[in-house]
Order: sequence, then C-alpha cells, then structure tokens
Amino acid sequence: MSFKVREAKAEDYDAWLRLWNGYLQFSGSTLSDEVTSSTWRRVLSSDSDLMCRLAETEQQVVGFAMCVLHEGTWVTQPHCYLEDLFVDESMRGLGAGKALIEAVCDEARTKSWSKVYWVTRETNPARALYDKLAVVDNFVRYTVKI
Repeated sequence: MSFKVREAKAEDYDAWLRLWNGYLQFSGSTLSDEVTSSTWRRVLSSDSDLMCRLAETEQQVVGFAMCVLHEGTWVTQPHCYLEDLFVDESMRGLGAGKALIEAVCDEARTKSWSKVYWVTRETNPARALYDKLAVVDNFVRYTVKI
C-alpha cells in the first residue's frame, strides 16, 4: 500500500483528533481538552517547535508523527524528538508507520538536523519496525514528574 506523508493543516483537525484519541486510548492515557487543543494550535503555529506529519491514503488520514525540534549542547543543528507516533489499528503493518519515520528522517537530512530519536515502551509491538529503521542505544530514561 502507498502512503503520502505531509505536514498537517488546519482542515486536518477532525482526522487528527480521531487518531489522537485512539493514540491516547492505546497508551492508556487521558488528557484534558485544553492540552489537546493547545497541542493542535502549536502544531499549526509557525512560532512553535512542535510539528505534525500525517500519513494518508487516497481515502483518509491513517497516522501521525508528532515531533519536537530542540537545541542540543553537543551539536549546532537541532535534534528532532519524535514524541508521538500512531497509526490507525486497521492500517497497522501496511507501511504507514515506516513511511512516517522515513519522511521525518528525510526531512531531517534535507534541513540538516543532527538526529531523529524516540523512546518507546519495551513491550511496544512496533519495536519490530523500529529495530529495522534505527539503532537502540544504551541510554536509560529517568523521569521526575512535577
């Protein structure tokens, strides 16, 4: 199956929201409407370092990649943190996730970003795809909730 990956536009809100809610359910999370609305506004803002890429078929939007560009102390080019990746359950295993990751990496090469990276749960079945596209490093993430 063929997927087109493109930047999200204002008119994509309903399709994105459907997927976003599916992502929250998949991850066992809930967010307030305020956080969801703020996330979407920042995706559309040219002043934000948050970006959204959508995977679509000829019929519909089927997945998204939410990324955050940020500076680093060891490089002069930005890092791209792929914070959220989700594909509609009915479309998994058909190449949408791969298309999203490859499109973000292609954009990184074109725009001279230093790297694209992400974290995931050890039990995430998508790791089979991730292991084909990236290298697992030896870093451990610690979190302090504030």
